[in-house]
Amino acid sequence: MEKLKSSLTNMVCVLVGVALVTGVALAFVNHITEGPKAEKATQTLNNGIKEVMGTDKITVAEPKTVSQTFDGKDFEFVIHKVSDNSGKSLGAAVESTTMGFGGDLKILVGFDDEGEILGYTLLKHAETPGLGAKADVWFQKDQPGNIVGKSPKEKPLTVSKDGGEVDAITASTITSRAFLKAVNQAYEVYSKAATDGNTGATAQAKDKEDVDNE
Repeated sequence: MEKLKSSLTNMVCVLVGVALVTGVALAFVNHITEGPKAEKATQTLNNGIKEVMGTDKITVAEPKTVSQTFDGKDFEFVIHKVSDNSGKSLGAAVESTTMGFGGDLKILVGFDDEGEILGYTLLKHAETPGLGAKADVWFQKDQPGNIVGKSPKEKPLTVSKDGGEVDAITASTITSRAFLKAVNQAYEVYSKAATDGNTGATAQAKDKEDVDNE
């Protein structure tokens, strides 16, 4: 067999061939792992909802995605309404994302029907290890910046440096502000959705009453 001559054309063909084979292989691997990854993400979210609501004896409704603008920027939220096994409302777990110090900071925060924070967990972050990354525990119950049991209903949660009542993570004020912003925005979206839902229910009840009285 004649030896392949070394030329620019031949080298380009070889490189293109290698790139195509590599691309196909990566696509195949991605396709195989796509299902398990999605399943793991779903399981992580389900466990997170139980964690932030403080109980595993719950029923979670179909998630509702809501878009809302804050400070001229569009944000997307996912509301997971939660009830106990008897159907009584326990509140909701809300997915909320803001820009942290190192990138997107995504949290899942649980609220009861009155808007009080039941718990939270980080779903995604790119904060500095040993500093901003401490957000996963810093604001938990019995920790320095505890927000569990608090409510943004009367006024937004802010760090003490900004006149608020929440202690910021040491040397990570930017992350702390971003975290509390995500919580405050989650509450605002949740409370609006709850109000709209109650208004709708009230309107339906009134319509039925009017019909019954005719």
